[in-house]
Amino acid sequence: MKLLKEDTDLFFNLMWKLQFYVNQQRQILPGVNSLEDYMSLSSEDKLRVRDTLWGNPDLIDAYVRDNPDGLSAEELDIIQKWKRFVAGTFQIFRFLKKHTIFIGGEGSRVYGVLSLYDSLEDIFYGRPLPVMVQAVLLPFKGQIIYDGLLRGYNVFFGGGIRSGLKEEYMAAKQNDRIITTLEPEIAGPTPPERKGEKVGEEWGPLVDDLVRTTERMKGGPAIQSSALTLLRASARLAQAAVQHPDDLDALWHLEQQARKALTRVQTTLDRADR
Repeated sequence: MKLLKEDTDLFFNLMWKLQFYVNQQRQILPGVNSLEDYMSLSSEDKLRVRDTLWGNPDLIDAYVRDNPDGLSAEELDIIQKWKRFVAGTFQIFRFLKKHTIFIGGEGSRVYGVLSLYDSLEDIFYGRPLPVMVQAVLLPFKGQIIYDGLLRGYNVFFGGGIRSGLKEEYMAAKQNDRIITTLEPEIAGPTPPERKGEKVGEEWGPLVDDLVRTTERMKGGPAIQSSALTLLRASARLAQAAVQHPDDLDALWHLEQQARKALTRVQTTLDRADR
């Protein structure tokens, strides 16, 4: 998903003004005497100014204090919040409808990032995921964007690393830890339950009936007995997951019982004459 065009226009208007101010203060690129001159520079030249900015975030305070471009209070507030930036090496892991998944930065966190004028999927079209990039993530009106400049690396990831990244993403998704804003004070409410999903209380009576039924299902030939043991262990695990989803110790204990029951089924099948 891309940031709205009018918001993207605003973002670049503010970012180029801030970077031009940084260049004036530090004289990184001498001879750049106007904002128009700065905007016409190549991305490589802008990277030098950009790196100076994020290496010296106090320059944001100086810009907001001086307000050389006569910005509004709302615009200055947007720039001031950029001090919450997250810079580092990220893996672009997945393109979703709502955002692009970035994994990395301090603590290897999972972020949902919006594209700017060009979608990140188009920018990296044809390249297998994940893609390693050097990036700066910024807050913008309650969402996360990048600062308009990305350094990409031609790195191939083996199956082990890809599996590890997938597990980080799935864990973050399951536990609602995908970071979609760097402005928690204006974050929206928790999304409503998706249509078609049942909460634990609705499944409870059905699972209880299942547990009572499976407790009576015992005996028979070896493979039948071991399969029914697995069924009972799985039903108890499902019951605990519905009734007490936050009791992880109990869930882990029941998971181990189900795993042992599955191993018994496998052993019974291995012993069977073919």
